[in-house]
Amino acid sequence: MKLRRTLLGLALAATALTFGTGAVAQAAYKPEYKMSLVLGPPTPWGMAGQIWADLVKERTAGRINIKLFPGVSLVQGDQTREFSALRQGVIDMAVGSTINWSPQIKELNLFSMPFLMPDYAAIDALTQGEVGKQIFAIVEKAGAVPLAWGENGYRELTNSKRAIKSPDDLKGMKFRVVGSPIYSDMFSAMGANPTQMSWADAQPALSSGAVDGQENPLFLFTVLKMHTVGQKFVTTWGYVADPLIFVVNKEVFASWTPADQAIVRQAAIDAGKQEIVLARKGLIEADKPLLKEIASMGVTVTQLTPAEREVFVKATRPVYDKWKTTVGVDLVTSAEKAVAARKK
Repeated sequence: MKLRRTLLGLALAATALTFGTGAVAQAAYKPEYKMSLVLGPPTPWGMAGQIWADLVKERTAGRINIKLFPGVSLVQGDQTREFSALRQGVIDMAVGSTINWSPQIKELNLFSMPFLMPDYAAIDALTQGEVGKQIFAIVEKAGAVPLAWGENGYRELTNSKRAIKSPDDLKGMKFRVVGSPIYSDMFSAMGANPTQMSWADAQPALSSGAVDGQENPLFLFTVLKMHTVGQKFVTTWGYVADPLIFVVNKEVFASWTPADQAIVRQAAIDAGKQEIVLARKGLIEADKPLLKEIASMGVTVTQLTPAEREVFVKATRPVYDKWKTTVGVDLVTSAEKAVAARKK
């Protein structure tokens, strides 16, 4: 009888232990995860986050719920603080800009090297090849788990003063640039006056005329109706593109089961592929309908000839050479080789 009671007690204890362990494992999943974004829907960047969140919720049967926080509101709108906050756990997940994270990860300045990537095939050659794998290893070492690539697009030039066809046309003009020093270097090399500010500050600065122009992907021009804040001239020069990275905080990622980790990773890859299509829409077609739409707003659209573009390449070459050392000579050389070998 005593032995039976002992066995029963052991069985009950084992049951309680198993239940307790399950409860602890379940408690490790937060009711909601915070995803940081600079831009929300309907921009391609914002859609990247929305698609990812929706796919994760569907494929995990609601075990992982994600709330979007656009406008980098989790870091009071300071884009350059996003990666630090992600690493510290203030942010659980993000679809982030290589530009905005470059102050913490210098190798991400690779994508801001002036005129390194002359076309979309060049971007793909880097992000989808060995260079992309190297970058992911660097991001992981810096404190986050990278899962997939997205794209913010080529950053084209807009201003309120005149059509830009040569570096001389930029002289004396004030341009809002992002908070990465390489952008200040590039615009200074072309004779412009660069001013670093967040996008939240940039919009009123454009409206008031405190700055003359800015550079951003062209989808933003139409979404924000930038012709209404004095931006009457657009130049497509394709000087840099801004790949996006889907990432998760390391501790958050480790708290999920291997099965859920695989689901979140694949959802990021699928969302990234969909988002890249959205980011390039209207620009890869032969007639470039997005440029036509912008022109229909009364905006002068200037598309540089190869010869005109080459003048900008030469003007920014000293900046390229300077930053090649900062980014890492071996990494930049690998990128140059990948671009040269790309399939057009």
